[in-house]
Amino acid sequence: MSNLIDIVSDEQFNDFASKKDTVYVLNFWASWAEPCQQMNEVFAELASKFPALQFLKIEAEEYPDISESFEISAVPTFIILKEGKIVDQVEGAKAAELTNSVAKHAKGVLNKFGTAAATAATSLAGMENGNRPVKDLNARLKALINSAPVMIFIKGTPQQPRCGFSRQLVELLAEQKVKYSSFNILADEDVRQGLKAYSDWPTYPQIYVNGELMGGLDIIKEMIVSGEFQDVLPQEKDLNTRLQELIEKQPVMVFIKGTPEEPRCGFSRQMVGLLNDRHVKYGYFDILSDDEVRQGLKTYVNWPTFPMLFYKGELLGGLDIIKEMIETGEFDQVLTA
Repeated sequence: MSNLIDIVSDEQFNDFASKKDTVYVLNFWASWAEPCQQMNEVFAELASKFPALQFLKIEAEEYPDISESFEISAVPTFIILKEGKIVDQVEGAKAAELTNSVAKHAKGVLNKFGTAAATAATSLAGMENGNRPVKDLNARLKALINSAPVMIFIKGTPQQPRCGFSRQLVELLAEQKVKYSSFNILADEDVRQGLKAYSDWPTYPQIYVNGELMGGLDIIKEMIVSGEFQDVLPQEKDLNTRLQELIEKQPVMVFIKGTPEEPRCGFSRQMVGLLNDRHVKYGYFDILSDDEVRQGLKTYVNWPTFPMLFYKGELLGGLDIIKEMIETGEFDQVLTA
């Protein structure tokens, strides 16, 4: 029996996950994401080199319950399970990092991990860098920096920081009761490297207030001690005011998972495709960058799912409704009224 398995049902996955004596490597992927196709090749190569481990491929959007149970917010994401617990996680097309992680957790399993896999890993790892035009990347970085009044770029997430400096910053902001959004630089090598050049700041974490770089951890510590930090923070708005301002930020405003350049779910990708096909100028907000907006907007406009499309501050609907409006011609009528 092959140790590389495509999951075809929730029940099948649960059956595998219930076996605590096996080390599993999980690959959450999507057919529309090109980095997933690249990493699937590395994943298959690793499976052939580590026959004592079980490698499970899970199409993230086909099995949302499994994805949500592991809090998957981007593809590809790789998780290593031992005794039913997550012991390591790699987000993004990071072939070398995945290879090292699998080798580490194989724990002495004899293998002959040859040059072919190493070459493939190195080659694909190189694809992480330099593929995005600088102009497009800078526009994306500017949008990320300005996506919330206080924005931090850290290793990991506020719930699971992946380095001591990021952990300290998260703790400081919690002590100061600062509301902020975050971006996990480990999930996107383009952003990780590009932001250093864009802001001329060589290290992480980085914190921005109203689109302006405040600095790193040491500077924020100094600003807190001097009292300057509280002075530069924007006056807090209630959530409904903030949501309405976001909705009215552009005449056409879409709330999606990810960005127009890199949608993080199939429905968001379809919505962006429809707008681009019709040459609609629009603003966007990445709901994965701010859970308060993600949850609050659903209640504020009484609409349970994303993406959402607004025109001049009014909700038009989600993907299915926009498709129907386009088919009937109503969509063009609304936008030209």
